[in-house]
Amino acid sequence: MEARPVASGDVTQVQAAGEVKLSPVTALPMGTVITNSGRVSAARFPGQTPDTPPFSQSELIALDDALKAASEKALVRFSVYIGDLGTDPVDEARKVLSKAPEPANGALIAVSPNSHDVVVVSGEKVADRVNDRVAQLGVTAAIGSFRTGHLIDGLIAALHVVATAAASN
Repeated sequence: MEARPVASGDVTQVQAAGEVKLSPVTALPMGTVITNSGRVSAARFPGQTPDTPPFSQSELIALDDALKAASEKALVRFSVYIGDLGTDPVDEARKVLSKAPEPANGALIAVSPNSHDVVVVSGEKVADRVNDRVAQLGVTAAIGSFRTGHLIDGLIAALHVVATAAASN
């Protein structure tokens, strides 16, 4: 299903049979928007929605721009996950990727801030380009910013490095 914003403030969703369904933008969960490209960008917070989100609007916009640029450059559908990755971070990251749009064509950069785990996993159709070497480059690019407490900057750096390496593979 593809969603597109329209001038009226509604969102069109093209169903499998070509049927167009309109729903109000307000039907989207808090912290979720449909970007100009039609991609859904969502910030999800554990538990109840906090009064003050953990990231500023400018940080979220910068991350969204980096996700879009990386996806277009490498022809890989990049996603980012920030949250608990449990006792097996790689397995949990694979589960998160499996729920993303187009998981076979996707790559996920997952960060577990409390356990300090950073995991990069990729779907089967892009695994040859987003491989272990490329993932390690992305993690290395992110670590410096993570150490100074700049999570979004680290994610943006990782996306840039992974996309550049994947595009050249």
